[in-house]
Amino acid sequence: MPALQCSTFANRTLPDHLQVWRAGELGCASALTVATGYAALDLVLPGGGWPLGALVEVLQGQAGLHEWGVMAPALAAIQHEKPAALTVLVGAPYLPFGPALAARHVCMRRLLSIHAPQGQAPSLLWATREALQCADVAAVLAWLPDARSAHLRRLQIAAHAHGKLLFVFRPLRAQNESSPAPLRLLLEGAVGDAGSLLVHVLKRRGPPLAAPLLLDTRPARLSALLAASRERARLKREELLPSLPALLPTLFTLEPNGHALDRTASLHH
Repeated sequence: MPALQCSTFANRTLPDHLQVWRAGELGCASALTVATGYAALDLVLPGGGWPLGALVEVLQGQAGLHEWGVMAPALAAIQHEKPAALTVLVGAPYLPFGPALAARHVCMRRLLSIHAPQGQAPSLLWATREALQCADVAAVLAWLPDARSAHLRRLQIAAHAHGKLLFVFRPLRAQNESSPAPLRLLLEGAVGDAGSLLVHVLKRRGPPLAAPLLLDTRPARLSALLAASRERARLKREELLPSLPALLPTLFTLEPNGHALDRTASLHH
């Protein structure tokens, strides 16, 4: 299970010269980070994980589709380190499915969901800021499709002031809008593989990432079961392969005119 990762600096306020980063190198995004649970993703993120005290903006085509696969390992790590800490969901499009989160080691009892009537975007922004100020809250996940740059800036300031893990989910149309988030990601499903996810790093404190990352976001146990199933299928094919030449005469019948006909069709002549 991923764990909290601390830098060598105990103080949250880094010296001025450490807050400067070269454009060709990854910057130190925060004095404290949480491992994402994906080694490949940690390698490309400043500080080696999700930054505490900073806004992480996540864009995707459909709300509620991909976020849990990416965020769950970090939330499970936080719950493991701080069993009494809460994770607040603000404006979640769907209620999370308990058994699926349990498979990812996320405790539903430590989740608090806040909703507002449709069209009440200011209420969601207010709830997000209030959650960031709560001492019992370790992480906030907010779905704010209508948030503007000024709103995000205030949330970034609140997350930094209280050292919280903050994810804000927005639609793809926000990709070309300016954002104060030091880390912006775009999520999309990998074609042909329901369990894999493409993660585009749109913005980070460092050089642009040339290609998206391909992550297998399925729970470890499910991945192991699928791998075992594929291995059994492969062994079965290998067992049948030597007997295939002997089976061919029973599958096809050669007619006098030289055409190979399906055995079932030939029985009807």
